[in-house]
Amino acid sequence: MTSDPIRRAQTRWLDVAYEEHGPADGAPVVLLHGFPYSPRAFDGVAPRLAAKGCRIIVPYLRGYGPTRFLSAETMRSGQQAAIGSDLIDLLDALALPTATLMGFDWGARAAAIVSALYPERVSGLVSVGGYHIQDIARLSGVLPPEFEHRLWYQTYFNTERGREGLAEGRAAYCEYLWRLWSPTWAFAPEIYAATAAAFDNPDFVDVVIHSYRHRCGAAPGDPALDEIEAKLAAKPPISVPTIALWGADDGVAPPSAKDADVARFTGPYERRLLPGVGHAVPYEAPDAVVAAICALLDA
Repeated sequence: MTSDPIRRAQTRWLDVAYEEHGPADGAPVVLLHGFPYSPRAFDGVAPRLAAKGCRIIVPYLRGYGPTRFLSAETMRSGQQAAIGSDLIDLLDALALPTATLMGFDWGARAAAIVSALYPERVSGLVSVGGYHIQDIARLSGVLPPEFEHRLWYQTYFNTERGREGLAEGRAAYCEYLWRLWSPTWAFAPEIYAATAAAFDNPDFVDVVIHSYRHRCGAAPGDPALDEIEAKLAAKPPISVPTIALWGADDGVAPPSAKDADVARFTGPYERRLLPGVGHAVPYEAPDAVVAAICALLDA
C-alpha cells in the first residue's frame, strides 16, 4: 500500500503534481477536482477505494497547488480542451492504458472530454452532473434570468474588476462560492482552509479568468487546442459506462426534473439524485461517490 503525499509526472505542458494511494497494480481510478476545489475533496473517497485494492490518482489541475507549467511561453488557458488534454496526457505519462474516471465541476468536464474522444482509455465514468462538453460558440448567447443569476461570478470574472477581485481576495471569493453552491453543507473552516491553500498557485488567477472568459466568447483559445475544440463543438456522445451523480441542492447547476442529457450517453447510463447534497459531491457525499465507482468496477 502506498500513500505518498505528492508525486509528479511531466506531460507536454505541465509538471503535474498528484497524490497516489493504493497498490501500484490495482485497478486505476483517477479523481478530478474542479473550481474552486482541490484534491482535498477526495479525502473521504481515495483511502476507501485504496483499501479495496484500487490504485488512486488524484491530480492538481493546471493552476492549482504544486502543478506548474513547464514553459513561461505556454498560454495559461483554462478552456475545456486544455483540461481535457491535460488528463489524457497524464494517463499517457503514467502509462495507464485505461482508467475509471470520476470528476466534478471542471474535473467532470475533463473526464467527459476524455470519455468522448478516447473511449478506449476509459473503463467507466462517474460524473457529477450530466453532459459537460460545451459548444463554445453557442454558449455566448443570452440565457434565461435564473441561469444568468447563478452564473454571476462568470460575468464578474469577465471584467477587470473581477480579475482584481479574484487576485486580491481569492480565499474570500471562493469560500463565498462554496456557500452559495452547497447551501446545506456546514463545512468546517479547516476544511476550506486545507483546500484554499491550492489557490496560491502563481497561475491560478490567469487559468480561472481565461476559463470563464473563453467560454463566454470574450477571450481566444490556445491555438494549439483548436483541433480539439472543433471536435468538442460537435458535442460527441459518451459511450463508456456512466453513472451521473446530481446534488439535489446544487446552488449553481441544480438538476432538472427530466434528464435532458440522457441522449448524449450511448452506453450504459444511470442517473442518481442525492437529496440534501450540493455542488461539492465528493466532500458532501463520499459514500455515494465510492458506491458509484465500485458499481462500475464490479460491472
